[in-house]
Formats: sequence, structure tokens, C-alpha cells
Amino acid sequence: MEAQTLDMLASLGWAVFPLPPGGRVPERGWQRAVTLAPDPAQFPAGSNLGIGCRASRVVVLDLDMPDGVASLELLCTQYRQELPPTFTVSTPSGGEHRYFRVGEECTIGSGSSVLRPGIDVRGPGLTQGGYVVGPGSVVDGKPYTAAAAPVAPLPRWLDFLLVSTMRTLIVSGPDAMYGD
Repeated sequence: MEAQTLDMLASLGWAVFPLPPGGRVPERGWQRAVTLAPDPAQFPAGSNLGIGCRASRVVVLDLDMPDGVASLELLCTQYRQELPPTFTVSTPSGGEHRYFRVGEECTIGSGSSVLRPGIDVRGPGLTQGGYVVGPGSVVDGKPYTAAAAPVAPLPRWLDFLLVSTMRTLIVSGPDAMYGD
């Protein structure tokens, strides 16, 4: 992991931790390794980088291929809303991670295909929160690449939708989302 990438993420106030070289899955107990003041020595040569959503106070929309971006566009159309430009990372599979700033009170959790197919969510949660693979990481020889932009606050309409959707998932189970 390059010191320049660590410095950039630290300047955003994001908490990071090492991931195995070429990997996306952290070691058990990764939450204890999350730090707001990363030391390049903590990141062995070739290691990837994880971003802890709780300590970083971010919600990340993980838009998977092939449906994620199109699903998000449909969601915005359905609610007649737009998403602000925000810090975005292109993933090796052609997807995107869109980062949004949230307050300390945010407890939006993590889940797969939460709002629509292909829209995964990584959030602070109630206790430990989720994580995403950070920019500069490389999986299968392909990099996670950041597009420089400020981190936008999570829009209120999307905050409301995520909170109500997550509550439905907890109370009714995942099948309630699609009427199965």
C-alpha cells in the first residue's frame, strides 16, 4: 500500500486497516486493526486496504455489475431524486463504491441487494459496522481506482429509504423486500 494513498484517506478522516495481498476478505477481528492514524509499516508489501465504515462515519453504496448502476438510476427516477457527486471508487469488476458522509448517530447496517438488485450497502451499523476495499487495492491484477471528488453527505431521502428498508429486513427477513 502506498503511503500517498494512506495520507489521502487519513486526510478524509477515514479509518483504515490492512487486507491480505490481493484479497478482499479481512482477517478475523479486523475491527481491532482499524486506525485513523495509519503507519505504512502496518501494511506489508502488496497488502490491500480496508476502510471501516463505522470509524470513518461513511455509508458506501457498493454498485455491483451488471445491475448496480442501472438499479441506482432507476431508484433515483422512482423517487424523483438525484444523488450528488461524491467520492467514488471504480472496482476491478466494473462496479463502483460511492461514499457518503454520515453523522455519529447513523446506524445504517450492511447488506446485499438492499434497495434493488446490485445495490449493496456498507454502513456504520449498531456496533462494529461494515467495511469496503479501499482505493489503491489490487485484486486479480486489477486496481480499485478513486475519482477525486469531495465526500457528499448522505442525502436525506436516501438515509430515510435505507433506514426503513433495513428495518423491514430485520423485522420481516430478506424475502419481504421483493414480495416472495
